[in-house]
Amino acid sequence: MTAPPDDCLARNEWICGDYLSTRRHILADAVLQHLELTALSVAIALLLAVPLALLARRFHTAAGPVLALTTVLYTIPSLAMFSLLLPLYGLSASLVVAGLVLYSLTLLVRNILAGLRAVPEETRQAAKGMGYGPVRLLLTVELPLALPAAMAGLRIATVSAVSLVTIGAIVGHGGLGNLIYTGMNTYFKAQVLTASVLCVVIAVAADLLLLGAQRLLTPWQRS
Repeated sequence: MTAPPDDCLARNEWICGDYLSTRRHILADAVLQHLELTALSVAIALLLAVPLALLARRFHTAAGPVLALTTVLYTIPSLAMFSLLLPLYGLSASLVVAGLVLYSLTLLVRNILAGLRAVPEETRQAAKGMGYGPVRLLLTVELPLALPAAMAGLRIATVSAVSLVTIGAIVGHGGLGNLIYTGMNTYFKAQVLTASVLCVVIAVAADLLLLGAQRLLTPWQRS
């Protein structure tokens, strides 16, 4: 009678230390790609969301179309979104980034706009009375006061992007999603569980990091 294998990889167990030790370079590359795709997409979305929110705040007639457009984009299923963008970007990392940017816009624009609208009008008038011009008023008064709402949107957008990056596995650029996808196809338990847990760790770590940054940038909100 043949003895059962004493290797957790051979037994295909969910929790396997040998998988971590023998695949650490593969895991490191996947984590790095996951972080790069997430950070790049959220950064681009933030650069687009700020002017859109300012436009919607400045011109009331623009608020409806801007919010409607970003909301419609958010309702498109991820697979459909990638399919629509495929003719423009092909099977590349840019396809994943573009999709994540469009999804992040809704969360960022709405929260930044809500923060700007929450700035008391008397605060604006007081700043104008002190000689603040439009640019100085925006940079030193309005944006700092809108920061808590903006950071809340940024945290949600970042965590959502960490999750949605995994869908990029369908085009070969999904970070840890690549490992989850191939692991599910081959029923490689340790790979599926490890990659999934790392996605959760990245999301939690990113959220805590942004929360810490928010506390540093908004000292007046500390109890």
